[in-house]
Amino acid sequence: MNADYLAFFMGLLGSLHCVAMCGPLLLALPTTGKTHAKLLTNRVIYQLGRIMTYAAFGLIIGTISVGADYRGWQQGLSLLTGGILITIGLFTLLGHQSNRLIAAQQKFFAPLYRKMGYWLYRPGGNFLAGMLNGFLPCGMVYMALATALSTGSTLAGGKFMLLFGLGTLPLMLLTGIAGSYIKKYIPFNLSSWLPFLFLLMGSWFILRGANLDIPYLSPLIYPEGMVTCT
Repeated sequence: MNADYLAFFMGLLGSLHCVAMCGPLLLALPTTGKTHAKLLTNRVIYQLGRIMTYAAFGLIIGTISVGADYRGWQQGLSLLTGGILITIGLFTLLGHQSNRLIAAQQKFFAPLYRKMGYWLYRPGGNFLAGMLNGFLPCGMVYMALATALSTGSTLAGGKFMLLFGLGTLPLMLLTGIAGSYIKKYIPFNLSSWLPFLFLLMGSWFILRGANLDIPYLSPLIYPEGMVTCT
């Protein structure tokens, strides 16, 4: 599958999980004292801020992938990424998310939530609040960033995460506008599926790093006999 399509559909399908996890935050966005047009504009601006943060992360990850490719670390980086994704998947699947860990996470990100709340009630602050939203922990974002590591280009990494963010836009925007009404039609929670997605993507990265010469699944990263010029 083309990387652009992969990024967009990863975001589109992942937005089901995002709505389940971030729905309360979207429903808490201010709605009073605004016309419908103003409300829609603010929601769009908020979501665009979030997507711009993803794109910035993608540029950083893309730059890392360039360095890994240049130094010949791409194979090891692919194996490491796969191992991390599988570890996260097993950690989540086995239910080791204790109440203490959740409380620690909430305490750690509390200043970020306060900053978001501050900017939401400031003129023109929706974009900044949306950008801060992009820093909140999200399993699907981590998975997309891991995939962007294989782009091998700064701009390609940014483009991948930009398209991923645009894929999340339709459902996230609809949820922010329609409120609790839309959640009646999304009663399931993809968080229960997320560990399996981590395991699947982790296995794929390990296969890629194994250099087994299997088309698409495990292509040769550095073909035998390739000459390195110095």
